[in-house]
Order: sequence, then structure tokens, then C-alpha cells
Amino acid sequence: MKISTSDFNKLMKTVSEGWNKGDARKSAGCFSEDAVYVEPPDKQVYKGREALYQFFGGENGPEIPMGMAWRHLAFNEDEQVGFGEYSFRMYRNYHGIVIVKIENGLIKFWREYQYQTELNWEEFSKLNAF
Repeated sequence: MKISTSDFNKLMKTVSEGWNKGDARKSAGCFSEDAVYVEPPDKQVYKGREALYQFFGGENGPEIPMGMAWRHLAFNEDEQVGFGEYSFRMYRNYHGIVIVKIENGLIKFWREYQYQTELNWEEFSKLNAF
């Protein structure tokens, strides 16, 4: 089952809504049972929806609030591969990009590259803001 760009945007926004609300089940539900979540080469590696549920805070939610904002989302409907540029705050502040592969309407693979900085988004992207 292939999804549309609109469905992709909703899926990615559901991930961030779950993180922002401390709802690990909501976010983890966007991933397949056998999903693989990686920050290459092996800074973070989580396999499976249940492992992601625990990583996202589990039943009690995260220790401290998470803040996630998508800056840009793009999706190739034919390949079912999408990209998202984001800002994320928890213990530290990050700006980064995630690349995902969708299978059967859920995230099967998640690969993220992020840059730790205390700059806000406007300062971080000021030389090429769009």
C-alpha cells in the first residue's frame, strides 16, 4: 500500500505531536513492528516498535519534555521515501534531517543526521533561510 504526500505529512506530524505531548504510544504507532531507527553509523540504534515506544518514554512518558518542530517535509510517492528537516529539544538542542522509508503506510526505516547547537532555528539557518 503506497501513501500520498498528504498522508506522509500527517504521519510525520503525528510522530512530532506524540513527542511534544509525551505520548510515546502515539509516536511509536507511526512505525512498523519491525522498524529500524538509526543515527549513523551507530550512535542510536533501535529495532522494532516496542523498542521505540520505550525510547520515546514508554508508559510514563519521557523524563523531561521533548520539543519537535518540522521545518520542511518532502516525499517521493513512487519510492515511498521522505525527508524532514527538523529542530528538536530535550536534553540538548538539535537541528537535523531525517530520511524515512515508508512500507504499508508506516515508517519502516528512519535514518537521522543531526547537529547539536544552542542556536535557535532562525540563527542556525540565517545565511540561507527559506
